[in-house]
Amino acid sequence: MTETDETPKKERIAKRIARAGVCSRRDAERWIEAGRVTLNGKKLDTPAVTVDDNDRIVVDGKPLPVKERPRLWRYHKPAGLVTSHKDEKGRDTVFSSLPEDFPRVISVGRLDLNSEGLLLLTNDGELARRLELPATGWKRKYRVRVHGKPRESELSRLANGITIEGVKYGSIEATLDSSKGANSWLTVSLREGKNREIRRVMEHLEYPVLRLIRVSYGPLALGELKEGQLDEVKSKILRDQMGVEKFEEPDNPFEDKPKGRGRGRARPTLSVKGKDKPASSRSKPPRPRRNR
Repeated sequence: MTETDETPKKERIAKRIARAGVCSRRDAERWIEAGRVTLNGKKLDTPAVTVDDNDRIVVDGKPLPVKERPRLWRYHKPAGLVTSHKDEKGRDTVFSSLPEDFPRVISVGRLDLNSEGLLLLTNDGELARRLELPATGWKRKYRVRVHGKPRESELSRLANGITIEGVKYGSIEATLDSSKGANSWLTVSLREGKNREIRRVMEHLEYPVLRLIRVSYGPLALGELKEGQLDEVKSKILRDQMGVEKFEEPDNPFEDKPKGRGRGRARPTLSVKGKDKPASSRSKPPRPRRNR
C-alpha cells in the first residue's frame, strides 16, 4: 500500500519524541524502556512502535508538544556556563541563561565549562543527533591558546590520531599560528570531539590549554556574533546543507527582524540573572599569519 495524502505519515516513536525537542532519539528510547512514555493511554515498554499525528503521546504525564519545524541557532557561549539543563553543583547553565520565552532547545554536542565560542542549539533532537555524528563529516574548528611553544613535528603527528591512557583520539589537524612570550595560539580542527579532547591531548604534549574558542562547526561560523548572543540559522540552509524537509508553519516571534536604525538585523541577547549580558571586554584572539 502506497502512502497517500489521506494516509498519515508514520515514524518511529523515539524519532517523533526527538523531533518535538523533548530529548534525543537515544534518550527517548531509554525513557520508553523505563516506562516514562504512554501511547494512546497505554504505557510502552519498547521503542519498536510507529506513530502518526493522530496518536496521543504522553511523556512523564505531559502530552508531547506539538511538532514544530526544525530550527537551529548559533550561540556564542561565554566561558563559565555549563552545557546542561541542570547542574548538580548549582552552576549557571547555558539553558538557564536563555530568555524566558525562548523555545525549549537542546545543544548539538557540548562545550565544557571553561570553553567558549560557537555552540549550536536546536529544538529538534533528531537534527541534533544527525549533526553530532562523525559520519556527518563536519569539521569543528577551534582557536586554542596554550602555555609553551609546540613544535610543528609534535602537532603534525596528531593527524594520525593518538591514544592517551587507553582512550583513542582520531585525527586532529593542529597548526601553530603565533607565539608571544610563554604562550602560543593554535588552530585545531577535528571531526569527532570526545569529552575534553583538545585539553587532554595538549596536556599530554605538556602544553596546557589557557583558552579554547570554537570558531566554526561545519559550514556555520561564529563570525561577528558577540559573546552571549543568538542568531537563528535560515531555513534554506537547514534544507540545502542539512537535509531538513520543508515545514510550513506560521511566523514566529523569534525570527530576526530589522530593528532600529541601520541595515543590520537585530539579534537577541541572552539574559543572565535578569541582566543583559554585555559583550566580552576581552580582545579577540589574533588571526593566523598568512604564509608568504
